[in-house]
Amino acid sequence: MVASVELKRYTKIIILGLIWESTVGIFCRGKSTELEVFSVSECDSVDSNHFANSDNLNYSEINSKRVSLDRWNLTSQKLIDSFPLDPIKENYVRQVRDCIFSAVQPEPFTSAVKLVAVSKEVVEDLLDLDLSITETKEFIRFVSGAQILPGSVPLTHRYGGHQFGIWAGQLGDGRAHLLGAYTNRHGTRWELQLKGSGKTPYSRDGDGRAVLRSSVREFLCSEALNYLGIPTTRAASLVVSNDDVKRDQFYNGHVRNEKGAIVLRVAKSWFRFGSLEILAYSGETELLRKLVDFIIKLHFPLINVTSSNRYLEFFSQVVTDTSYLIAQWMSVGFAHGVCNTDNFSVLSITLDYGPFGFMDFYDPNFVPNTSDDESRYKIGNQANVGRYNLDKLRNALKSLLNPKQQLLTEHILKGYPDLYQTKLMELFRAKLGLIGHDNNDDYLIAYLLKLMEDTRADFTMTFRQLSEITQQQLVANSISEEYWAIQDLARHKKFSYWIKLYLSRLNRNKLDTDEARKTRMESVNPRYILRNWMAESAIKKSERNDFSEVRFLKKILRHPFNKQTEAEDAGYSSRPPSWATELRVSCSS
Repeated sequence: MVASVELKRYTKIIILGLIWESTVGIFCRGKSTELEVFSVSECDSVDSNHFANSDNLNYSEINSKRVSLDRWNLTSQKLIDSFPLDPIKENYVRQVRDCIFSAVQPEPFTSAVKLVAVSKEVVEDLLDLDLSITETKEFIRFVSGAQILPGSVPLTHRYGGHQFGIWAGQLGDGRAHLLGAYTNRHGTRWELQLKGSGKTPYSRDGDGRAVLRSSVREFLCSEALNYLGIPTTRAASLVVSNDDVKRDQFYNGHVRNEKGAIVLRVAKSWFRFGSLEILAYSGETELLRKLVDFIIKLHFPLINVTSSNRYLEFFSQVVTDTSYLIAQWMSVGFAHGVCNTDNFSVLSITLDYGPFGFMDFYDPNFVPNTSDDESRYKIGNQANVGRYNLDKLRNALKSLLNPKQQLLTEHILKGYPDLYQTKLMELFRAKLGLIGHDNNDDYLIAYLLKLMEDTRADFTMTFRQLSEITQQQLVANSISEEYWAIQDLARHKKFSYWIKLYLSRLNRNKLDTDEARKTRMESVNPRYILRNWMAESAIKKSERNDFSEVRFLKKILRHPFNKQTEAEDAGYSSRPPSWATELRVSCSS
């Protein structure tokens, strides 16, 4: 009995500690380019009856999507009209002031360019383009930066940021070009950005390029997170060239040539915490005010842009949304890897995919980034870092606030731990099929995580297999090999005790059945995630000019909650291969 009480006390700490450290700790401490066009069927599976002849507006008669980029209304005008541009037109690395953007043309590749993957959903549903357009040279030139469409003025964004806890000064889009914005048939505005498209005034010591391996990871993961229901930027296309890009992947002196690639990324906004920080640090208060007002007016419609408290309301909403985003990351075992303030979106969407990783076995100290020597951005510290970053955003807003409002921002930020914890528990209750709220739910969840940590049970498949196994099988302790993650968990001497607690709690679900529980749980516990070994396998094939696995993964990850025969055959829900533990990912990209 004493041991049980001690474990209960311990696991109460776990729920605050191993999921995200303690709440106490948070407060204490112009060139020509050859083009190669893949067929649509190679890029994504589509219905052969999907296409139709275009009318004089260049729309498909069947689906009202454009089959040509002619008169497709991409524009940079709103951004150009709203902010002063960098007056220096030459493209060279320098310190920039008194502007939000510099106008810079992308640098096309000099070698042949191949379109190797597209997101059908982004192309058709977000951008109103018929998928057949991706077969055209016009499209490939557009997404590789070789052709600028009418209305587009490519812009590179000036921002700063705290990197690994230190103010890094001016950073900015060192290899990205914002091509403009498109407002689709639903009235939703999307900004299109090329990543890996050449040098800019913000390139610092970089070459303005992105390599194939990191571009494959970004393309796949941004789409994968979207289908997991997590706010994220999107990826429309991936092109690869034969241009050599030199990279020292693990910063150990082994420089090698890699293939250059470009991802066309899509988001409602690319502004980040560092967008505001650079203006605050530079004393550009009126430009800061103009930027925040622009963001509020365009992206926070419930906030009155003329209200004297609009910056308070803005900050409060970002605090809430950021806490929810990180809770969602944690619910699927996702570690961003580089949670610097320049990588945190003011719209609280997942931004800038670098050395990210999904946990295989549950480990609150999981660090996907080998460049993170101090484990600052380990998965269990993400919520703490979120609070740190929000504090830097709060400091950036100070010059726009009166003394009373400044005090109120401190009060708002103090509510962050509760916001995060409440959302996290809501998500984990759903993962366990729990209905309503029970005072012991936190204990039940923390206890399970402790068992998972002790047994190194697979995070994703433990929850997924709990979704698929019946209560009767759990009562009888009849756990077959297909439930391999639960078998690992069952090695723990406290497993049977936790099962009793869990079944007792399930029995308190009102008006529930076991089938309903299983259906509910399967809808929130993915069977497939983008594990590092899966991404690595696709990358290795891509480096041999075989992009079939990239497209296959894109297809599978579009339906992460549905059991798929092809994915099962590929081993995507099986125990990770032994070599997966040796994989390393760094900031080099």
